[in-house]
Amino acid sequence: MSTATAGLLFAGALVLALALVHVPLGDYMYRVYSGDKHSKAEKGIYRVIGVQPGVEMTWAVYARSVLAFSAVGIVFLFFFQLLQGRLPLHLNDPGTEMTPALAWNTAVSFVTNTNWQNYSGESTQGHLVQMAGLAVQNFVSAAVGIAVAVALVRGFARRHTGDLGNFWVDLVRGTIRILLPLAFVSAIVLVAGGVIQNFHLHDQVAQTITGGQQTIPGGPVASQEVIKELGTNGGGFYNANSAHPFENPTAWTNWLEIFLLLVISFSLPRTFGRMVGSKKQGVAIVSVMALLALGSIALTNLFQLQHHGTVPTAIGASLEGVETRFGVSDSATFAGATTLTSTGAVDSFHDSYTSLGGMMTMFNMQLGEVAPGGTGSGLYGMLILAVITVFVAGLMVGRTPEYLGKKITPREIKLAASYFLISPLIVLIGTAAAMAMPGQRAAMANSGPHGLSEVLYAFTSAANNNGSAFAGLSGNTEWYNTALGLAMVFGRFLPIIFVLALAGSLAQQGTTPESIGTLPTHRPQFVGMVVGVTVILVALTFLPALALGPLAEGIH
Repeated sequence: MSTATAGLLFAGALVLALALVHVPLGDYMYRVYSGDKHSKAEKGIYRVIGVQPGVEMTWAVYARSVLAFSAVGIVFLFFFQLLQGRLPLHLNDPGTEMTPALAWNTAVSFVTNTNWQNYSGESTQGHLVQMAGLAVQNFVSAAVGIAVAVALVRGFARRHTGDLGNFWVDLVRGTIRILLPLAFVSAIVLVAGGVIQNFHLHDQVAQTITGGQQTIPGGPVASQEVIKELGTNGGGFYNANSAHPFENPTAWTNWLEIFLLLVISFSLPRTFGRMVGSKKQGVAIVSVMALLALGSIALTNLFQLQHHGTVPTAIGASLEGVETRFGVSDSATFAGATTLTSTGAVDSFHDSYTSLGGMMTMFNMQLGEVAPGGTGSGLYGMLILAVITVFVAGLMVGRTPEYLGKKITPREIKLAASYFLISPLIVLIGTAAAMAMPGQRAAMANSGPHGLSEVLYAFTSAANNNGSAFAGLSGNTEWYNTALGLAMVFGRFLPIIFVLALAGSLAQQGTTPESIGTLPTHRPQFVGMVVGVTVILVALTFLPALALGPLAEGIH
């Protein structure tokens, strides 16, 4: 069987599996966020944190709750890392202590669902920090994203109200009813597939091909690996991330990890359709996501399978940085999926990709990671693009744009446009600042277009809360730790504020009856328009930067 055929079957099985779970998981999440009953465990949590679950919030209160919860998480994780040497299950390796700048960057990274790592996990973070710090944020940062998406959907579904639900209820339900059960079952499957789960520190001994021995720390890997993918987080227990055999040992665990990082985001449009009372609207949104995802993954595979790698004259050069147990095609599919979502996990190294293959991983993030995007963030990003699309369509026919019975007035389009512009501003300003400083240019392992691509990738990844990297950039400096940390904060929370403000504005409206001028938003025509608007907006924004980086390298 040829590599291309095997890769096609691998991707086809993913599509089939995602299609099979789309309806039942989407319906289950609809029931989770639409029900009014609370379990005993949930009631206990509400009592401990002092929350009245029956009290709903306006968009401003909801936003303040998100920001306060996240700020507490950043402060706690910052000091947790700095003090871990005095806590149990620390590695106690000399010279691996966290600096304040690195602890700040890491704390922000995990709280914002970015999981950018400027350190080697197995030699820097102790098991207690991995479990009680990083893994906890993997759960709750994903639950925050879903909660914000659900709040926006309520804005479309509700009429004449300022209430969007209760953030604390949405957070707890998303964690306890969705993420924890799925993670528990999937972790057992990963352990059965060979992913390790123990508390060993330095007694995992591997035989090298030269006959020597290498000591590799063990740890509670499977439990963190599963939520890293399921919550579209991406931070690896080991520096090699999902290319490490302790995290991802076989071809079928590789397939499962890709499935996990896509499954919630591809199921949430079904939840959206149920909540707004039109399953067809959910089908339209998931169709946009699927078209963008399939096109991107197909192009990434094409560029990688052409074998024009970083050493163009070498036979099979695109195997550089790729694990042979996965192969080029399956690795390209993983790369496409992890950058189309906000996951950032890697099973191969994007810095070694072909020029155009590496460009696709950047372009996926520059889309806003909406195909299907992160847990929750992908759905609310796609709904913002749908709002922009109906506005553009309204301009074309000279009518007031409407979406799901809500008028898109100047206030709504300003909020949607502001959401869209945040990421490009952070990416381009950050990249320009780094390239203007000789000291920061020195962090690039390569000069010329590829060096620019390394910096552009870093700020694209940080601003879009992805977390993957072109490994050639030495990001563990005080400047990059600070600058990328700020990019993560602004790239996560400014869009959330605009999303919640938009949700509040929509919820206060009544219903606008359909008329002859209303654009049907559940038909293939609208699906095609959203795809076109998404690609055109991103191309107009980032094409000059891509032309100086991966495109220039590709035609060199």
